[in-house]
Amino acid sequence: MRILIANDDGYLAPGLSALVRACQGLGSIDVIAPEQNASGTSNALTLTRPLSVFEARGDHVKGFRVVNGTPSDCVHVALTGLLDYRPDLVLSGINNGANMGDDTLYSGTVAAAMEGYLFGIPAIAFSQAEKGWGELDAAAAAARAVIEQVLAQAPLGGAPWLLNVNIPNRADAATLPRRVTRLGRRHASEPVIRQTSPRGEAIYWIGPAGDAREGGEGTDFHAVADGCVSITPLQVDLTDHAAAAGWAARLAGRGA
Repeated sequence: MRILIANDDGYLAPGLSALVRACQGLGSIDVIAPEQNASGTSNALTLTRPLSVFEARGDHVKGFRVVNGTPSDCVHVALTGLLDYRPDLVLSGINNGANMGDDTLYSGTVAAAMEGYLFGIPAIAFSQAEKGWGELDAAAAAARAVIEQVLAQAPLGGAPWLLNVNIPNRADAATLPRRVTRLGRRHASEPVIRQTSPRGEAIYWIGPAGDAREGGEGTDFHAVADGCVSITPLQVDLTDHAAAAGWAARLAGRGA
């Protein structure tokens, strides 16, 4: 098996190295990750400048290749020219903090996996529920267990799939129950944080994510809060199919 691993916290992030270690023995591994933290960049591709790729330096990142772009850039460049083969599996993470509910629309971690999925390759995004890398080795063991279980039940070579996995920061993460979930919803983000620059100009920091608005049974929020590993199958189609007929009736005869 040939595995491509990326992330959004940057190539020096502990979560990336932990995921790479956890995947040893599953097959050949290529790591292509962003030069800097690219959290919140969603599916952005860099189209206004060329991208550079270089080999990482340091024992713990030996063999990693680094792209001065977004997580999606990393996977896109890998699949369209940098690699001389097509990976069997794309992995992303382990992210420093949860990617649940609406987070998935902004997440660079999910986007890196999604880029592989868009190219027809099965992909999994991994995140820890809380920031700070607490119990990271346990999370990596949980990621390995999820990969093995998924591949045993959904062998490679068929239709691609995209999974979003959130792992509680617990020492027993690898043995926690695993639940297949749906995405919950959050409240709107907290207000921006206004500051003044050294030049006296107003500057703004995006506020923290809001609390869970829909976190009932069956959601990723509920599963993680209940001490389970959440596994959410994702799709790319954002079409509101249920509303399409209604909109067609409203707009009938008005153009087109």
